[in-house]
Amino acid sequence: MRSSVEIFDVATGEARVVWQTERLVEAPNWSPDGKFLIFNGDGRLYRLGFDGAEPTEIDTGFACQCNNDHGISPDGRTLAISDKTEFGKSAIYLLPIEGGAPRLVTGNLPSYWHGWSPDGRTLAYCGIRDQVFDIYTISVDGGEERRLTHGEGRNDGPDWSPDGAWIYFNSSRTGRMQIWRVRPDGSDVQRITDSPYGDWFPHPSPDGKHLLVLSYDGEVFDHPRDLDVRIRLMDPQGGNARVLFELFGGQGTMNVPNWSPSGDAFAFVRYSPAS
Repeated sequence: MRSSVEIFDVATGEARVVWQTERLVEAPNWSPDGKFLIFNGDGRLYRLGFDGAEPTEIDTGFACQCNNDHGISPDGRTLAISDKTEFGKSAIYLLPIEGGAPRLVTGNLPSYWHGWSPDGRTLAYCGIRDQVFDIYTISVDGGEERRLTHGEGRNDGPDWSPDGAWIYFNSSRTGRMQIWRVRPDGSDVQRITDSPYGDWFPHPSPDGKHLLVLSYDGEVFDHPRDLDVRIRLMDPQGGNARVLFELFGGQGTMNVPNWSPSGDAFAFVRYSPAS
C-alpha cells in the first residue's frame, strides 16, 4: 500500500504531493502556525514539515497504539491522541506538542477524539457506551463527560465550527450516514446534507466559509479504507455542495481536522497499491 500525503489548494483546484511512503499512514492535521503536519502510522504519531525532509516520530510515551483520531490544540501547544495501550480500548490523552508523557482525559471507554473547541478548553469525541455510538464533550482537565446525542443511529466524527457555536458530526439517524450539527449544549440539532452519498467527517474551515466532507458511495456501511471516494466542499449550511475530486481512500484520508490555518487549503492522504 502506497500512502501519498497531499495538499489541495481550494482556489486553484490542484493537489500537490508533500510526501509518499510504502507504509500505511493516516489522518493529517495541519499545525496552527502552518509549518507542519501531524499524522499517524504503525501506532505512532509523526511530524512532517514542508521542506522535503523525512517525517520525525513524536514521543508519545507509553502510548504506542495510537489510532487516526488525533489533533492539535488551537494554541499549537498540545496534542490530543486516542490510544488503547493502557486499557485495551481507545482512551483520549493530552501531551505536549513536542512529545512527552500522555495525561488521561477520558474515564469512560472507548473514546475517540475528533475536535477541539476554539477556546481550547473542551474536547469533542465519539464514545461507544453499551454498543451505542454518540457524541460527547469533556473539559481538557477531564471530569464528567457531556452527552450531546442519544442513540439516534450511529453518531461519529464531531468537529467544531470556528466560532464555537456548532459541533458538526455525521449520523445515520435517517438511514444513510449524513452530516448534522448541534449546539455545544446538545440543543438545536440540524441536518446539513441530504445526499445520495454516505457522508463522513465534516470539517469546517477556519475562516468559517466552507465545510469539507468525505463521501462514500451510498450503499457503503461504516468508513472502510481502500475504496473509491470523493471529497466534497459546501457552505456551512450544506448549500452549494460540489465534488472537489475523487480518489482511492476512505479510512485514513481525512478522519480529523485537516485545514490549513488560513482556510485556503487542506491536507489529505491518497492511497494506491504498492508498486
